[in-house]
Amino acid sequence: MNAPGDLVDGRFELVERLGSGGMGTVWRARDTVLHREVALKAVRSDADTVGLMRERVLREARALARLSHPHVVTIHQIVAAEPHPWIVMELVPGSSLQQRLDQGPLTPVAAARIGRQVLAALRAAHAAGIQHRDVKPANILLRPDGNAVLTDFGIAAVQGTTGLTATGELVGSPEYMAPERIRGHGDDPSADLWSLGVVLYVCVEGVSPLRRPTTLATLAAVLDDPLPPPTRSGPLTPVLEALLVRDPSARPDAARLDAMLAEVEAGRTPHWAQPTMTAATPHPLPPTPTRLDTPHPTVPQQLREPRRRTPLLMAATAALAITAATTLTLVLRPGDTDGDNKAGTPTAPTAATPAPTTAAPSPAPSPTPDGRWIAQLHSEPLSSGTAARDRRLATIRQSVPEATVLRSDDYASLRRGYWVFYAPGPFTDGRAALTFCAERGRTSANACIGRYLSTNATDFAFQCRPPATAPTGRCTRTG
Repeated sequence: MNAPGDLVDGRFELVERLGSGGMGTVWRARDTVLHREVALKAVRSDADTVGLMRERVLREARALARLSHPHVVTIHQIVAAEPHPWIVMELVPGSSLQQRLDQGPLTPVAAARIGRQVLAALRAAHAAGIQHRDVKPANILLRPDGNAVLTDFGIAAVQGTTGLTATGELVGSPEYMAPERIRGHGDDPSADLWSLGVVLYVCVEGVSPLRRPTTLATLAAVLDDPLPPPTRSGPLTPVLEALLVRDPSARPDAARLDAMLAEVEAGRTPHWAQPTMTAATPHPLPPTPTRLDTPHPTVPQQLREPRRRTPLLMAATAALAITAATTLTLVLRPGDTDGDNKAGTPTAPTAATPAPTTAAPSPAPSPTPDGRWIAQLHSEPLSSGTAARDRRLATIRQSVPEATVLRSDDYASLRRGYWVFYAPGPFTDGRAALTFCAERGRTSANACIGRYLSTNATDFAFQCRPPATAPTGRCTRTG
């Protein structure tokens, strides 16, 4: 047992214990060589898990050593002492965000400022292949000038390393964990963004939206309970609604999130559309055969950067697409020009039936140039592979026989990099998609999202979120 006055590595004198947690104990210490104060983190010395904890603390050191960022705590060195190693880190003067929140909630502007700084730290970590996995107020330190520093990467999953989870051990803080991480599919950086969203909610609302009396009840709430609508968040409300969506593919990416937080920090209410983009009439999709069991063709540049086209040219292109269509082809058919979703049905080519007992749904027409509402049931990163995609589709079809899957890269209104599993409808609007899920009991009401499928990037904003009886988000699109 360590005590004040102990000398570590013959150099670092322990002064006082600053805190402790699942990963170990942090001390204020004095570097007797350089005559400066530092923070020393000791690995937890539980005899049953000391080996695992040692590897985790070393992983934290390696993760932090790869980062050099003003909002990430600086690591100085590792002391490989017995019975446990120590990490020598920058001592951040001030207090934690958790301590600050104990005094009362923050204003939306102040929360947005801290949120942007933590997001900057996460972006640097994600770019280095590191996920934090435990973003919470206690792991966000505030300097005297108010600037935030993200610390405690001890359970970070570094890309290319083996996951470390002791049998039966819960890694992370349940009320801040993303639903996909609880389900064992948290390999996408957007899981850290969910955690940041919960932190921002707590900052402005003053309560944890998913905390329950027990750990199991909290985990169940994260998976299924609707989040209480924000009442104090003001201009931060659209950010919370955007982030706290259980389907990771429906959350904004880091760049879009930073733009939204910047609007709040400036005292304005953000909008979902990319601030650097203007609305444009999307191109119809080309009639290129796209089988799910073959390499995916290159997506034309026009799908990523839509340009305005004349109505005549759009009509001619759509007519040619119809002529060339086959059952395994993504095509367009002419629809209503006022964008009221009354023509065309989105789809992607269906995979070969994953299980003998599961019948493949009949191919549905592809979206019109104006887009179409779908009921998004689930998503998985493209990196999960086609085998995992087919297994998931087979499972979903047990309750939603008409479900199919598409590659989000084909639609500018979706976040790139995902397999998106959905019911094609047709649905008149997002509310109809939610009603389909809720009334027929075909999927979890909180997992279903009404999404607008189109080749216009600004349509990412059109998401209709549960509950179906009082949906939030943008559920209709006209004009």
